[in-house]
Amino acid sequence: MDPAKLSELKKFIQLCRSNPSVLNDPSLSFFRDYLESLGAKLPSSSDSHGASDAKSSYVVEESDEEMADGGEKIDVEEEEEEIIESDVELEGETVEPDNDTPQKMGNPSVEVTDENRDASQSAKAKAMEAISEGKLEEAIEHLTQAILLNPTSAIMYGTRASVYIKMKKPNAAIRDANAALEINPDSAKGYKSRGIAQAMLGQWEDAAKDLHMASKLDYDDEINSVLKKVEPNAHHIEEHRRKYDRLRKEREDRKIERERRRRRAQAQAEYEKAKKQEQSSSSRKPGGMPGGFQGGMPGGMPGGFPGGMPGGMPGGMPGGMPGNVDFSKILNDPELMAAFSDPEVMAALQDVMKNPANLAKHQANPKVAPIIAKMMSKFAGPK
Repeated sequence: MDPAKLSELKKFIQLCRSNPSVLNDPSLSFFRDYLESLGAKLPSSSDSHGASDAKSSYVVEESDEEMADGGEKIDVEEEEEEIIESDVELEGETVEPDNDTPQKMGNPSVEVTDENRDASQSAKAKAMEAISEGKLEEAIEHLTQAILLNPTSAIMYGTRASVYIKMKKPNAAIRDANAALEINPDSAKGYKSRGIAQAMLGQWEDAAKDLHMASKLDYDDEINSVLKKVEPNAHHIEEHRRKYDRLRKEREDRKIERERRRRRAQAQAEYEKAKKQEQSSSSRKPGGMPGGFQGGMPGGMPGGFPGGMPGGMPGGMPGGMPGNVDFSKILNDPELMAAFSDPEVMAALQDVMKNPANLAKHQANPKVAPIIAKMMSKFAGPK
């Protein structure tokens, strides 16, 4: 499938997730029918509007998450495309790594006598003769003997490393080059042999580094020739790495920013919830009656007072409520205002307001009956 079309499809699905009401568009009826045929449960038009109304008034730009009441996180995460590294276009041939048993190595800490040093040089001469005749295995044997006789010579290791390169055994060459550099950190032959062996294994960046060092210590045409093949690949790899390091950094920055926005939205939602709770609590304190009374108090108590209460109130209160009620008598009565903050008293009052016939069931309540009687005395007008 066309990658551009896939990208557009992903964006459309993300839009549907963030705003399901999009699916109610008449032009998308065919898509709804298809989803429902697969057993998908789709939100109705009213559900979509309700969900929209329930959102917090605090809006986070480009938010990939929605917050429920109280700052509870709804699991709606932005989908990030996985970063898949492309292949680096490289040139040059490589060889299969050699996994032979490691070659014999000498002990560079031993004291070498003049006799052993001379014998080592003789073995090296035989190795050079074998190399000229193309007898590489024989050359390795002579050089191994030379190394065992004089394990303090970096040149011997470097020479054997160069023979292993001819034999296309880069790992063996790297072991000898490392030994040469341990003995002499400025061994040009050691850097050269290791750089060429690394290039054979496709270790282009390491190869370029070692060959540049070898060229500084003792430049020759062979080093320059190999560098011309190694450097372009090393540069391609470096650019490739920088590109994907940058992409991963950008992706991580987006992740951090999304988390920051989520925390900010959650904190704002929690603040709004606490603020609403504080306002609700304040409205129930003395000095303010939840809901209030109709005809002068904010909000109005559900149902108001009935126009008349048959049978009157305890204590012989009249059955009807005067048309002109002085609510200041209620608001200035500490006992009544304290009672209005008691949920039990308020529930009983509202019960009586809804149906005066319910008065009888509250007359036996020592907490409620006196309050109702006192209120009705206030409504009875001037004495």
